[in-house]
Order: sequence, then structure tokens, then C-alpha cells
Amino acid sequence: MLLSEFVDYLDRISGTPKRLEMNEIMKQLFLEHRDEVDIIAYLIQGKVAPDYSGLEIGISEKTVMKALEYLTGANEKEEISLISTLGDLGEVAEQLLSRGKQTSFFNEPLTLKEFYELLLKITRLKGQGTSETKAAMLKDFLIRSTNKEAKYVVRIITGNLRIGVSDASIITALRLAFKPEIEQSEVEDAFNFHPDPAYVANLLLNDRINVSAGPTPFIPIKVMLAERLQSLTQIIEKLGGIAALEYKYDGLRIQIHKRGNEIRTFSRGNEETTKQFPEIIEAVRKVNADTVILDGEAVPVNSETGEIYPFQDVSRRRGRIYDLPEVSEEIPIMVFLFDIIYLNGVPLNGKSYTERRKRLLETVGENDRLKFATQIISKSSEEAEKFFETSIESGCEGIVAKSVQENSIYRAGNRGWLWIKFKRDYQNEISDTLDLVVVGAFYGHGRRKGSFGALLLASYNKERDMFESVCKIGSGFTDENLSEMKVIFSSLITDKKPSNVDSEMMPDAWIYPEKVIQIKGAEITLSPVHTCAKELVGKNGLAIRFPRFTGTWRTDKKVEDCTSSVEIYELFKMQKKTSYKEDSN
Repeated sequence: MLLSEFVDYLDRISGTPKRLEMNEIMKQLFLEHRDEVDIIAYLIQGKVAPDYSGLEIGISEKTVMKALEYLTGANEKEEISLISTLGDLGEVAEQLLSRGKQTSFFNEPLTLKEFYELLLKITRLKGQGTSETKAAMLKDFLIRSTNKEAKYVVRIITGNLRIGVSDASIITALRLAFKPEIEQSEVEDAFNFHPDPAYVANLLLNDRINVSAGPTPFIPIKVMLAERLQSLTQIIEKLGGIAALEYKYDGLRIQIHKRGNEIRTFSRGNEETTKQFPEIIEAVRKVNADTVILDGEAVPVNSETGEIYPFQDVSRRRGRIYDLPEVSEEIPIMVFLFDIIYLNGVPLNGKSYTERRKRLLETVGENDRLKFATQIISKSSEEAEKFFETSIESGCEGIVAKSVQENSIYRAGNRGWLWIKFKRDYQNEISDTLDLVVVGAFYGHGRRKGSFGALLLASYNKERDMFESVCKIGSGFTDENLSEMKVIFSSLITDKKPSNVDSEMMPDAWIYPEKVIQIKGAEITLSPVHTCAKELVGKNGLAIRFPRFTGTWRTDKKVEDCTSSVEIYELFKMQKKTSYKEDSN
């Protein structure tokens, strides 16, 4: 495939706000170039490999600017001015190159494979002194490119492609291209156990999608999630009159994979975190299994008293790999295990929860870093209430009730009624925190003049693959937060609404949906302005009243893992029921 053909497709995708049309364009792309579908599946998101590989292109805007200076004679001051005007280094590259550049005697058109190989070479360059090498490699490539190709090459190479293509969009288009007769859920199951679009593409091409859904050591899965209900009585009834109740720990979700002496850990977002938790790696070496995949929560604890510390403390361990001895001593981590998904060559995801819990207890011996999630089996809402109160006293955020029925399998990537979380009565105030995506910003006034004063937040609608606006938030931010935001969002600001954002409210600046923040709110109300869950509610959407920032950036979550529009709709229904009961009383 020629690179020019690929960028034409990217142009068409970025030019449509309609998700169905986008899927149709990608379907056509996959069908016409099935021999390169694996490369396309990565590059269409601006990646070179699945997220869990840890491979990132890793080239800075400054390095790209150097390459453009070599090619066009532009200086840094001119480039910075153009970036300020155009807001996109890809657009800057296209404009500078249109004025004239060095030429190459090699006039063969560039291929997509050549571009992919360039990215792999750049990705493998590490350490000091490599920026000059990267700039030279990029310069040599751009000499041969057209101006339009250069725009997209620069966007991809700097991690700024942003045409609204998500994992969900890709696997939908792959199914439509190669196996339209099968259910979307079959493709999603395969992806949830092996989150690599190129892998799913090859399964579809080789007609193996129906035998693929199961865990594999060192391939992180999309973790199973819990629904909500407003009372423990409802929860026990929903689960068939009996449930396993577990403490809900406020930490970082962690998957532990072991095969022989090799051990790796992964985050909820499928990023490898092995180097960040060396004490956990050592503790897992004692686990009596050749191959095993464990699911749990990494929680900061006081090593002397066992007291559980707040989530903010464990979040300080994310991404830290250089001062680990000091940080590990300052913020010791304990993992509370609650599931086992694979054991000695046998997938356990299809076994019942009761069977998996039994295997977990048999396989793992508790030590100072590995503990089992505290659990009871209960048929009584009164007993469940006491257990819940004990969990709060122990420093947890609530409990998770789990089905013990025969069908209580591990459903990777699904939020369903086999697991139900409970934090406290879901009454007029939204007691649970919400993790929402930033999609826009409003400039401040008065003391906040010169910085952002408020943000536009959205929930995620999986069915539409869209981020739907749900509130404007200006409370809870410190002066430090506000000054940080200008830096955090500087490379994400765009002058037009991203194609995967649905909002009737118009912010001063649109922001590509890439950052998740945690908020609290007073209640959920109907709104003529916001679009959250609009197709479920009817004429209006839903909005969060009196939202306030908790101070937590959810760097452990992908944007697609934020609070969904369906979850907010379910909370709205719970709230209505509670309000009705209170009015009746």
C-alpha cells in the first residue's frame, strides 16, 4: 500500500463526524489492503504495537522541528509562531514544506511498510544522543514525502494523530470487513482477552474467532468490572439470595502474570507496571504454580500497623522506576488478591466464581505482600450491612458482592450483574465518585484570568463509541491545578470539536478526549444542554449538578474505561427511586 493512499483514508476518516460512515471507510480500507491489515490496525491509531508491548514512538516535537529546519531553512522562532497559529505541528510541517524543501534523487513513492519500518527503528533508539539520529532519519524520510504525507507522518510520529478512531471502532470495522455474519460480542470477547487489534484481525482472516476467547500468560486481559445497586437487600436478591461479599479496596487494579521465573504485572489499562512494583514481583516468586494469572488490587499500607492509606498514595507509585528503593520504603504496597484466571496451562475464566476462589486459596500462600481479599458468603442483608460497616472501618471504600451461581464466570472487559459494588446508600447525593473525560475548557475570569477556569466533561457511550457531555466543572480546583492544566492540555487543544465528542455546549477550547479526572457531584438531573444517555432518557440528556474535582487525575484509566453513559443513567434511575421513597415517607 502506498503511503499516499493511507493518508487519503486518514483524511476521509478525520473529515466525517458520523461514526457509521467512519466504520464504513475503515471497512473499505481493511478489505482493499488485507495483506497489511496488521500494520494498518496499529497506524490508524498512531501506534506501532499493542498498548501492553510498551513500545512508544518516543520522538519529541523539538526533534521534529529540527528535521523541518534542516529541510526548509525555517528557524525555531518561526516554527513556534506557526504552531501557535495553526495549533498542530503536522499542519506546520505541511505549510513549511509547501514553500520548498530539499529534494531527493530517489523519486519512488513511499509505501506504508517503509513508514512503519521507520517508526520501529525510531522506537528502538534509546538513551542520550539519539535525538540527532532521529531527526536525521525523519529528515531523510520527509525529503521523499509529499506535503500531505508529511502532515500525517508528523502527527503520527509525535503521538498527535487524533482522528477519533478507538479500539471499539477498529474491531467493529474489522468484523464488518471480514466476518459480518458473526455477532459483535464474539469479536469483543476475543479482544477483551487479547487486546491487540492486529491479533483480532488475523483471527477474523483465518476464521478462528470462535476458538480464541481465553487468557494467555503475559497478554493482559481487559478486567471484569462491577455494576451498582442502591441497597444491599436489592443486591442479595439480584444475585439469587446468596452472594460472596468482598472488601472493595481503594487502590490500583493489578494483573499478575507468572510463568516459571518470569513475572510481569499490568495495570487496568493494560500497561506493563513490572518495574514499578519490585516488592510484589519478589512476593509472587513464592506462589506455588508454574503458570498463573492473578487479579487483585495494589494498595498502600502502613508496614507496621497494616493500616490502609488513601488511593492518592499508591498513585504516586505509578510510573516511578528511578527512586524505587526510597519510594518502596516510603509507600509500601500490598496486593489483595480476589481472582485467578489461569493456572498451569488451564484457563479458569469459564469456571464459576466459587471454583476460582477455591483454586486461588489453594495456589497462593499469603505473605507480607500478598493477601486475599476479605470475604464472607451471606444470604442476609443484615449480615451484609455489618460486613459493609467493617469494611469502611478497615479503610476500604465499600464492598463488592459476587455471584456464587454456576454461571458466575469471569467475563473479561464486561461490567455486568455477576459483580455488584456498593459504597454507601445511593441517595440524593451521588456517593460514588465518577471518572469523566475532559473534552473542552472555558477561560477563567478575575483571579483565574489567563488560565482555564472550568472544564467540559463527558462520559463514554460504548454503543455509539462517543464521548457525551455531562457537566461543566469549575469547583475543587486549586490555583496549582489551574496552572497545571494549561501545560497538560496545551498539546490537546483543537479549534474544532473532535469527531468522537457529542456536545451541544460550546467551550472556549475543544480538547481531544485523552485525560480522565475524578469528580463528585450532588445529583444527576435531566438536561436540555448535555447529551449523556440522551437515547435512553428521551428528549433530554443527563447532567451532574454541582460537580467538584476530587484532586485525582485517573492516569491508571484509559478514556474508554471512564464512567459510561449507561452507568450514569443507572445512577439516575436509582436516585429517582430513592427520591420517590423519601417523598412517600
